[in-house]
Amino acid sequence: MTERTADTERDTAGRRARVVLVDDHRMFRTGVRAEIGRTEETGVEVVGEAPDVDQAVSVIAATRPDVVLLDVHLPGGGGVEVLRRSAALLSDPERPVRFLALSVSDAAEDVIGVIRGGARGYVTKTITGTDLVNAVFRVADGDAVFSPRLAGFVLDAFASTDAPPVDEDLDRLTQREREVLRLIARGYAYKEIAKQLFISVKTVESHVSAVLRKLQLSNRHELTRWATARRLV
Repeated sequence: MTERTADTERDTAGRRARVVLVDDHRMFRTGVRAEIGRTEETGVEVVGEAPDVDQAVSVIAATRPDVVLLDVHLPGGGGVEVLRRSAALLSDPERPVRFLALSVSDAAEDVIGVIRGGARGYVTKTITGTDLVNAVFRVADGDAVFSPRLAGFVLDAFASTDAPPVDEDLDRLTQREREVLRLIARGYAYKEIAKQLFISVKTVESHVSAVLRKLQLSNRHELTRWATARRLV
């Protein structure tokens, strides 16, 4: 974690924020907990963790944290699905649960997708521990927080009066299926995709089959043409 956010740091002395970590990599969750979860020093108390969508929804409902640190790509439908299934907690007028996306991805579609889903901000995993603590408290207060480079994606998407229409075909795909789709379209072999996404080759094959079925395509060549036409490559 080395990147700094553009937000001005605020004094968090004496404050507390209850946080749930949602990420499918256990070692990353352990690292974040060690970095920011020293409650007496940081004011952040990690009250739960989850590696996939179903467990995330359950843990969030059970603990009602102030902030959820949410990865974009998760088994079971991705961060957007967690947001969708937690909509009632997001809109609670008395004690809303806030979501801050924390992801390795800096793809515009990932950023815009979770912000449209209700997340209050999006930072990449290169953020420093100090800045992440600051971001947690800002989001808990209802502020919007973005890594500097990503803020432009959101401004462009929501300030434009001629924003592109929703792509219903693309919306059928989960976040992980979209990631596999992009890599397939870029010419990556299944083994290369598996290595890059930390999943098995068999899982890659399953995602590709699901994408082909949902988009009603026959092979990876048609898939590549489909993705290229939508400028997803």
